[in-house]
Amino acid sequence: MNARVPDFPASLHRPLVAISLSALLLGGCATTGNPSDPLEGYNRAMFSFNEQVDKAVVKPVAQAYQFVLPDVARTGFGNFIANLEDPWIAIDNLLQGKPADALSDLMRFAFNSTFGLLGVIDIATPMGLPKHDEDLGQTLGSWGVGEGAYIVLPFFGSRTVRDTAALPADYLGQNPWQIDHVPTRNSYTALRFTHIRSTFLGTEKTVDEATTDKYAYIRDFYLEQRRYKVSDGNVTREYEDFED
Repeated sequence: MNARVPDFPASLHRPLVAISLSALLLGGCATTGNPSDPLEGYNRAMFSFNEQVDKAVVKPVAQAYQFVLPDVARTGFGNFIANLEDPWIAIDNLLQGKPADALSDLMRFAFNSTFGLLGVIDIATPMGLPKHDEDLGQTLGSWGVGEGAYIVLPFFGSRTVRDTAALPADYLGQNPWQIDHVPTRNSYTALRFTHIRSTFLGTEKTVDEATTDKYAYIRDFYLEQRRYKVSDGNVTREYEDFED
């Protein structure tokens, strides 16, 4: 099994192009009273579709994953995934004018990749090198690029036009090493998404109990959380609770 730094995977070209085009072509959809959500009619339909797919396929697989694998194995795999993201996070921090955070991210990657057994063990956090959460969408926002309309993408869920445009680069940046062996690559990709979904198990009940309109609740939370992250917390008080 050989690893290399690839061109963007051909298997993702058409779906990601379609996603990006959908964000641009749906501008003519009917608008509603929420200025951040002019595509609400389409978004609600896509939200319902994603919910059905999740209920029928994704959630049961995530539940089986959580049931079969012990906590220590899931934690190790989650650390491994997070470690691969740190170089891209470092680039975004550097592009945002935060060289100290970028250096911290690179040091995290170096220590966890070596002494942490390829990132399976997170030794960097106890050393005082915290995990950061940055992506290209936040970088574009820090440069003054507007977020654009809120949009729900098939399978990928909540995004803005700005985040949708950044999605292909973020995907490649967070998965820098592509495996040539197709079955192995596909298995890793499926396992990665299953692990990420498993971390949200149990949240549905909380959301369902918190509101009668799950779509609007998730939309508003996503938009406010993204604004908080883009500004590094320098926002009005209404967003302060989103750091946790």
